[in-house]
Amino acid sequence: MAPSTSLGKISLPRQQRRLLQPLSSPKHKRVAATPPAVLLQELFGDAQAAQPPKTRRASDETLAVHAGEKLGRGADEAATDSIATPIVSGTTHWFKSSEDLIAFKEGRRHSHEYGRYSNPTVKVLEDKISALERAEATLVTSSGMNAIVATLLALVPPGGHIVTTTDCYSEARAFIGDRLSKMGIRSTFVDLDDMESLLAVLDKKDVTLFYADSPTNPLLKCVDIRLVAELCHRKGALVCIDSPLASPINQKPLTLGADIVVHSATKYMAGHHDVIAGCVSGSEALISKIRAWHHDLGGAISPNAAYMIIRGLKTMALRVEAHNRTALQMARLLECHPKIERVHYPGLEGNPWHQVAKSQMTGYGGVVSFEVKSDLCSTMRFVDALEIPLIATSLGGCESLVQQPAVMSFWGKSDEEKARNGIKDNLVRFSFGIEKFEDLRDDVLQALEKI
Repeated sequence: MAPSTSLGKISLPRQQRRLLQPLSSPKHKRVAATPPAVLLQELFGDAQAAQPPKTRRASDETLAVHAGEKLGRGADEAATDSIATPIVSGTTHWFKSSEDLIAFKEGRRHSHEYGRYSNPTVKVLEDKISALERAEATLVTSSGMNAIVATLLALVPPGGHIVTTTDCYSEARAFIGDRLSKMGIRSTFVDLDDMESLLAVLDKKDVTLFYADSPTNPLLKCVDIRLVAELCHRKGALVCIDSPLASPINQKPLTLGADIVVHSATKYMAGHHDVIAGCVSGSEALISKIRAWHHDLGGAISPNAAYMIIRGLKTMALRVEAHNRTALQMARLLECHPKIERVHYPGLEGNPWHQVAKSQMTGYGGVVSFEVKSDLCSTMRFVDALEIPLIATSLGGCESLVQQPAVMSFWGKSDEEKARNGIKDNLVRFSFGIEKFEDLRDDVLQALEKI
């Protein structure tokens, strides 16, 4: 057995011996800390030491974690020593006195007053989304469709005119064409790649708002947001971009010139297929108008749902990076597969929307649509042979989802309507989750062998 050895008997280098000395040692007492200003002066000289540190905008990864909580305006809202934002479930907020109430009514004091109007937990979520979108304000709603309806009703008055695209979100298209027309609001539908038609409509100088998805669902076409914003603003029209297939990580429409950006927060923001919500972001002036309509419509989100989205947003950047990577790899693989007729994905260099997407997106999203060299029934066999993805609607969650639009969304629709929307019987829409790419690749390849 080796004899025990004390520290005093070990021969240590002088620097290590100095580190082992107790704080009461005379050597420690003689050491004086150099003031930071003096140290900067010694290192960089007077000019460098005098310069204030450069302000730097936090990254999306950091904002997704801290904005609305530790960083930004919402930090006061979440004033607590709890790392997790509290779920404030109370529906009404009390005042200390009549004077306190009057101060609130006159705008000298802040209060959430009533849950349908605002809530502390929801406010944290709104501030977090505003930071990610580079927006002055955000309104969170009970669903993406509620956000769309509140936005259109608030910003387009009776006698107004909406221009939208033929392949915008189907529920929004029905609301614009069927519901708003009964309120005296006109609508014009243009093809996304027909800028001449858009220009012709704008030249009439009576367009109130342009609304479009980018990328679209399920064919992933992309609006040139900068160009459209410039054309519309020249004629006095607002621009609203519906952007759930991109997420704020991949695309920020407000920085490209759009006035309003709408999301289904159910998708990449929440990211776990377990909460339904929507949001709309823009200037304080526009969001105030939308908020007033929202109060009347009653589409408030619950504090519990808001908390779940706050939690989901913290990992959104990581998840979207995985979605982007897997989808691009799979799109490239499918593009070369002999049993695939066509791949719709703006990340592919040969895609007609690639240059537009490249100019305004930092990633191309987790959805890939493709046409199998087969008919309706054989394409159904391919979908049924897949083992990892679930046959389901929606997108943007951790689990991969797959659907055949001709069966899922357009079953029972006429051939004319399907053709008008670019829906073929052999079209498959694949929303890739965060599973390992190699597992998904092997699953898709084995399923293709079944047809």
